[in-house]
Amino acid sequence: MNLADKYTPLQSEWNSKGLSYAREINAMIAFGETHGWDNWKGEEPSDNRNHLASAILPLLRKANKEGTIDEFRSQFPPAHAPFINTIQEQGQSIENLCYIGGNKIAFVIGTAYEKRKAYLLTNRTLERLRDSIQSIGKSHQNEIFAIAENRSVTTYKGWDGKKIFQFKLPDVANLPITQLIPFNDGLSVLLISSEGIYLLTANGNTMIHPVPDPEDKDWTSYIDMEHAALSHDNTLIALGDQCSGHRILNRYGEEIALIGPQSSYPHYALFSKDGQQVALNSCHFYNGISIGIPTNNIHGLHIEAYTKDDRYTVIDNNSRVYAAIATSEYYIFGDAGGNIKAFDKTGKNIWRYFVGSSITGITISDDEKTLWVASCSGIIHKLKLDIGKRDEHTIGNGNHYEDFRLIFWKNESQPLIW
Repeated sequence: MNLADKYTPLQSEWNSKGLSYAREINAMIAFGETHGWDNWKGEEPSDNRNHLASAILPLLRKANKEGTIDEFRSQFPPAHAPFINTIQEQGQSIENLCYIGGNKIAFVIGTAYEKRKAYLLTNRTLERLRDSIQSIGKSHQNEIFAIAENRSVTTYKGWDGKKIFQFKLPDVANLPITQLIPFNDGLSVLLISSEGIYLLTANGNTMIHPVPDPEDKDWTSYIDMEHAALSHDNTLIALGDQCSGHRILNRYGEEIALIGPQSSYPHYALFSKDGQQVALNSCHFYNGISIGIPTNNIHGLHIEAYTKDDRYTVIDNNSRVYAAIATSEYYIFGDAGGNIKAFDKTGKNIWRYFVGSSITGITISDDEKTLWVASCSGIIHKLKLDIGKRDEHTIGNGNHYEDFRLIFWKNESQPLIW
């Protein structure tokens, strides 16, 4: 007896309501994007399957235990909304996603303030890494990895490769490392932290943000919404925090341009893969604005906050970006609302895809065909791009196939694959 025979009533309700919800919400979003949200007069669709979640979850556990995950997935396409209560209680942030090669990524579970757990995911096989690992980062070129552990950051050529250099951490007690970005030669590292953003080099470390104020007796290096990006050729750094502008530095940490936020607070930065543009996101609550600045004449550039200026392009005027990557053709932004959206440098929206909960990590394969997306729901989604949707329960217009999602809920005895 297969799942379809055994669970026909449950399966029927799960699928019929899920299909209706996906169609209705996709139609609403398409209308809003085409005609403007002010013209939408209908009610927002709701996913009316919350009462089914308690029956679905034991079946998912059983399928994982018995090795019938793919069969279960075909009968019960996954969803986000029915598990909101569980996610709120048991979800956790998944960060520092790094593509290694083949079907392999590394990542950490937990925020910078928590005791993190590091993992290696190869296809569907999960391996726990050393307990001492605090943060993981990867360079844009040359396969350089940086690993923070035991009060130091070490760079390696390749994931299991030769050690390049070991840097001492800045002298800050219990330094919470948000992100590491190694340079392409492994001899420098950007360290992003709420206690300041540092440039680590063979000669020591320098705090490059925030800028100390010698006249402020109460000055502190503590910052919120800390973020930094390194251009693919490592010549430029973009960084900021909630109370700063978008600062552009050269590779030595010297400020060369200052761009005011076009929404309330600077929140994220990312360089295009060809290095010709830097995308700068500022936010207000769950919304935000991302602008693109050409880098060819960026030295000496100064743009005031909240000012229309033909020296920047509005890429997106809706999203608060939490994680992003640049491909050879477009940016992929992961926002506060659980969406991933692809935009080119002119602001054209190529596609959008909903996974649910604020996005906390993104990485992509070297051939740009496979995307891994993580969120604070405690879930990693593996997507095969542009090969067709797996089912009609997908929310979004991205033509992508979800290979699986890996669930790390706090009270589960082991991660679940769906």
